[in-house]
Amino acid sequence: MNFITKSHNETFQLGEKIGKLAQPGNIIALKGDLGAGKTVLTKGIASALSIKEDVTSPTYNIVCEYTGSIPLYHMDLYRISDIEEFEMLGVDNLLFGKGLSVIEWSERIEGNLPEDIITITILRNSNDESRDISIIGMIL
Repeated sequence: MNFITKSHNETFQLGEKIGKLAQPGNIIALKGDLGAGKTVLTKGIASALSIKEDVTSPTYNIVCEYTGSIPLYHMDLYRISDIEEFEMLGVDNLLFGKGLSVIEWSERIEGNLPEDIITITILRNSNDESRDISIIGMIL
């Protein structure tokens, strides 16, 4: 499925739609350049899960866990070089937990993710706030 969002708010709203359909154990792999809107989309997902905390990019923490209708494990693997480093952090067990895992920079561990993940690619258009968003593995 392909979408075009024309603002941060529309990207957030698309995240809410995704969050409403998310199930415990789902893994969402987010792909996109810096500033593409991965965290904005995740904020929308968190909103749909009734998470009240402010969701921020966990670049330095690697993973932030939020409590909502189902747990949200928000991971940012930008600073991770490979699967071995990811496993050393001990957060790989969250991928198979009872919550929803949303992984920014999932390319770092792509070969080690299950085949049934939801992949969302966000491309920023150069001239405005619009985004081209592709979703594979989930029907909205």
